[in-house]
Amino acid sequence: MHSQNIIWKTDINEAVATSAEKRKPLLIFFTGQGVNPQLQNEIFATRDFEDWSRKNVILVKLDLSDASITDSAKEQNLRLKNAFGIEEIPQVCFTEVAVRKGKTNFNKLGLISYMSSGVKAWISESNLILNPE
Repeated sequence: MHSQNIIWKTDINEAVATSAEKRKPLLIFFTGQGVNPQLQNEIFATRDFEDWSRKNVILVKLDLSDASITDSAKEQNLRLKNAFGIEEIPQVCFTEVAVRKGKTNFNKLGLISYMSSGVKAWISESNLILNPE
């Protein structure tokens, strides 16, 4: 990611712990090798996204084609992809996380993918998912 100050977690367990600590939902970015880079280049690489994400979510990037991660991490990422109903990548899933008695429960809030209408429209759509009125 070429945005200056955005930090993407790549370990879901670390992200869950941070989410619980900061009481923020997760933005899980499911991606892989060879996917269309528009979401990253036109949305994630903007100052608007950087400012918005810092205030609202914990960023998680799960690269389903990453050869450097362990088999168990790969398996876990695929299980999450299937559990959230991700059919095409790149795709973003917003989810709240609760950890009780050592068990992690995800509450899927919604999915969003690339929108050609720009970062402001993407953020407003994301806000509707995060804060349904």
